[in-house]
Amino acid sequence: MHDLQPTIEIYGADILCASCVNAPSSKDTYEWLDAAIRRKYPEYSFIIRYIDIENDPLDARDADYAARIQDDEFFYPLVLINDEVIGEGYIQLKPVFQKLEELGFTAE
Repeated sequence: MHDLQPTIEIYGADILCASCVNAPSSKDTYEWLDAAIRRKYPEYSFIIRYIDIENDPLDARDADYAARIQDDEFFYPLVLINDEVIGEGYIQLKPVFQKLEELGFTAE
């Protein structure tokens, strides 16, 4: 086990974003990222959170991101790693893996 533990956050909603036709839902993106990261980096631990922008912003920071998405500043799903925006709308694995590797993750 490695002591590094980044926080990965996926902000989204049950309704697909209008510009994201044929993209997976926010919740599907969260489950897909969780599985893909665990498969590629089995030795590493991380925190992954799904925040439903319509139902459960837990604190002022989550509420701020939710409001910014609802005001069309960001598309959803919005993916952050350690507070850095990694992707929005149609999420791809490459930038997610690239950021994790910058943080010290190495694939087995």
